[in-house]
Amino acid sequence: MAKRAGKTKRPARTGPARWRFRPLAWAGFLLLRITTIVVVVVTALVLLYTVVNPPITHTIWAEKRRLGSVDRQWAPLEAVAPVMARSVVAAEDANFCRHWGFDVAAIRAAMEAGGTRGASTLSQQVVKNVFLWQGRSWIRKALETAITLAVEAVWTKRRILEVYLNVAEMGEGVFGVEAAARRYFDVGPEKLTPRQAALIAAVLPSPKGRSPASPSASVRRRAASIMDGAATIRADGRAACFED
Repeated sequence: MAKRAGKTKRPARTGPARWRFRPLAWAGFLLLRITTIVVVVVTALVLLYTVVNPPITHTIWAEKRRLGSVDRQWAPLEAVAPVMARSVVAAEDANFCRHWGFDVAAIRAAMEAGGTRGASTLSQQVVKNVFLWQGRSWIRKALETAITLAVEAVWTKRRILEVYLNVAEMGEGVFGVEAAARRYFDVGPEKLTPRQAALIAAVLPSPKGRSPASPSASVRRRAASIMDGAATIRADGRAACFED
């Protein structure tokens, strides 16, 4: 009787294949998990901040650490003089009511100027101030772009402007229009005059180096231009999205 051929002995397994360490696979898995967490957290905050006022921002936190304290108190948009809202829009984003978060014409003009002028809209500035950090990087810019689209889709224009007026730096350690109005002019934000509102708006590009209460000649000239711009956007309807 012929002997059966012996079976070929297979090498012993060191463990299930699924437990073998694959660096690239694990890196992709971790990146996916982190991205998912970031998306969920940011989406939740965007939704939450439609009704809840942001308690702090990275810039406010950093300045509080540096200075020891900051001056800030929330003011609802109804408690702010309409001319203050118009002045900020005229100074920073005259087409605020006409775009969806990005002013294409301003971006094109900035590119043609070689990047020497800014093109960030109020929506983008709110996203940077509330959700991100200061500074320039491709990562921050990519996040800013994505979150701006979400904010524009969920928040009203009034809400975007209200948040901006309360988180923008308007002097060293001074954040928001409530603090600025009382610090520089000793009045509440509801009593700001057109000139006072324009002076506050005029310092926004460089709040640490300018003062609405003691304006330089360049700040006074910019304030005069902002006053004209605020009157113009009221007359031509470009303030309709945030005024009652």
